[in-house]
Amino acid sequence: MDKKSQASTGKCPFAHGANTSAASSNTDWWPNALNLDILSQHDKKTNPMDADFDYVAAFQQLDLEAVKQDLRDLINSSQAWWPSDYGSYIGMFVRTAWHLAGTYRKQDGRGGANTGNQRFAPLNSWPDNVNTDKGRRLLWPIKKKYGNKLSWGDLIVLAGTVAYEVAGLKTFGFAGGREDIWHPEKDIYWGEERKWLDATKNRYDNDQDRSSLENPLAAVQMGLVYVNPEGVDGQPDPLKTAQDMRTTFDRMAMNDEETVALTAGGHTVGKAHGNGKAELLGADTEAADVEFQGLGWHNPEGTGNAGNTMVSGLEGAWTTHPTKWDNEYFYLLFNYEWEVRKSPAGAYQWEPIDIKEEDKPVDAHNPNIRRNPIMTDADMALKVDPEYRKIAEHFYQNPADFADVFARAWFKLTHRDLGPKSRYLGADVPAEDLIWQDPVPAVDYTLTEAEIDELKVKLLNSGLTRTELITTAWDSARTYRSSDFRGGANGARIRLAPQKDWIGNEPERLQKVLAKLEEIQSGLVKKVSIADLIVLGGAAAIQQAAQEAGVEVVVPFLQGRGDATQAQTDEYSFADLEPKHDGYRNWIKQDYAVQPEEMLLDRTQLMGLTAPEMTVLIGGMRVLDTNYGGAKEGVFTERAGVLSNDFFVNLTDMNNTWRPVGKNRYEIRDRATGAVKWTATRVDLVFGSNSILRSYAEVYAQDDNQEKFVHDFIAAWNKVMNADRFDVK
Repeated sequence: MDKKSQASTGKCPFAHGANTSAASSNTDWWPNALNLDILSQHDKKTNPMDADFDYVAAFQQLDLEAVKQDLRDLINSSQAWWPSDYGSYIGMFVRTAWHLAGTYRKQDGRGGANTGNQRFAPLNSWPDNVNTDKGRRLLWPIKKKYGNKLSWGDLIVLAGTVAYEVAGLKTFGFAGGREDIWHPEKDIYWGEERKWLDATKNRYDNDQDRSSLENPLAAVQMGLVYVNPEGVDGQPDPLKTAQDMRTTFDRMAMNDEETVALTAGGHTVGKAHGNGKAELLGADTEAADVEFQGLGWHNPEGTGNAGNTMVSGLEGAWTTHPTKWDNEYFYLLFNYEWEVRKSPAGAYQWEPIDIKEEDKPVDAHNPNIRRNPIMTDADMALKVDPEYRKIAEHFYQNPADFADVFARAWFKLTHRDLGPKSRYLGADVPAEDLIWQDPVPAVDYTLTEAEIDELKVKLLNSGLTRTELITTAWDSARTYRSSDFRGGANGARIRLAPQKDWIGNEPERLQKVLAKLEEIQSGLVKKVSIADLIVLGGAAAIQQAAQEAGVEVVVPFLQGRGDATQAQTDEYSFADLEPKHDGYRNWIKQDYAVQPEEMLLDRTQLMGLTAPEMTVLIGGMRVLDTNYGGAKEGVFTERAGVLSNDFFVNLTDMNNTWRPVGKNRYEIRDRATGAVKWTATRVDLVFGSNSILRSYAEVYAQDDNQEKFVHDFIAAWNKVMNADRFDVK
């Protein structure tokens, strides 16, 4: 008997018309439904704030120093309902911030601290996040006090940063600007795994290639979860664990030096908790019943907290003084031999042999008792992995370097998904420009409307085709990711490695266009940036194409993009922004297991577009003849290059039939004669076959909506072109 039927046994039936349980869905019986919800997940209807609420303006009214003092007072307190270790919440707030920020993954920019998503499932109920719900409840009085001026995302990161300051670390800085969301993110694929730290054979292609772990990361493996603290497959083996650490931290955009610093610095404060039996813990946060107040993992043993706290199952502190920033971590790691023992919860952990009494930390709740320090398998990896050891030994001998590298790595960890520096808020924003912030130099010119019009004419008469101008602008802007606010047209990094060589950018065509734009630039009195010329070229071409469709319109242009240099560009991190597909240009790099229309949704969501915007852009891009390599699939028009609604008219015409003729290739035939009129891909045809997308396509196919189509296309186009212009938003 299933859970639902068990719960219903012996009870009066109640027929209610609402689908009130997430356990079932209206689309369960619709197996091939596209998840278009990811394109409208932040619908205003879920947001309780007033329509005119502006978080940036609210944050600017915040007394940041007062918040920090309140945090210091809280950190140095102990609340009866969840007593602090050593009379300090340093470890708690560091961990809560780490596990929020540590969900960041560089391959798609999703996860991270930016949205405060740790408040919701699945994150709040992942086993690795045990008791971070207590950290958020401890912070609630401060959130309540400062209200709208301070988001959960900003507060959690700030609390972790202040915790390190209280411990004695000179932190690198803090920036606000993380606007909260009001429901779980629907777009993030958290993987297929369902078992906590499952065996290697079920998680990896093979035991030797630890990078074969599913990418993007699975739900049970975000943050540091897929580095089992007990060792690979629960068996201590520091060298094997080192391999998992490299994969983990690389996916968080960290190198070896940052990995060592973060591991050591994270374990310089706080302790592991494993003084009990894991099997006795209650349900996860979101699974616990209402009397638990939204708090999960209730421990029925003893007080259920303090000395009975259960988290990882390991038990003990890593350093002699777990509330102080010092070099004790490396001192203990390198000056003692360590052996494998079992925690009270039965977890493998490393403990020192013949440790001096004065090097033992006191008990977290009884200062009259001293306990052995502990190390995880990941800590021991810093000692046995040759590359990690070199770095760790340097940090041991040079504590100032350790503190500096850690402070910078902590700042990067907690700010990696906050976007460019122009989005940073508050008095504690560091002055230094960091390469991972993708800096873009400011421009020193302002163009008049007349000068903009002159440039449009110049670009249209340059010998470049409209298609070349439009595709170059699109390819430059499409890299934008709303997940971590990276990419976009600002900076014109399409001129630089690695982007200039990406196959999806058609390097030969791209170089031709760039050479012409540089030629135009060299003849200008005002040295307009290549970035602005790229976007302006697209605007000019679309304006002309709209006029040829009979719609008089001026495509607006937001000037002020700078040109980044190669030295300002981290080639390694930009590799993750390379397009492997682009449904808007009807291109796929190779044959993938995922259907092209699903990949289109992924790109669309990352670009921050809605389903109607996706629809109108596809229709416009096809008739503008912007397919990759000049391919003709989906160009349902006899007027290629003109911004008409022909794509939608012909897509919805029932006088046509669609016939598959190859992998991702279809013929559009006249129903009466059988004559082939056009060819198409799945991405083209899904806008006529999927009922939701067809409803949008039908709007633009109507006789009265040619003008609406042009205006909507231009609005969506400008949204893409200006998505990264936080400097003027």
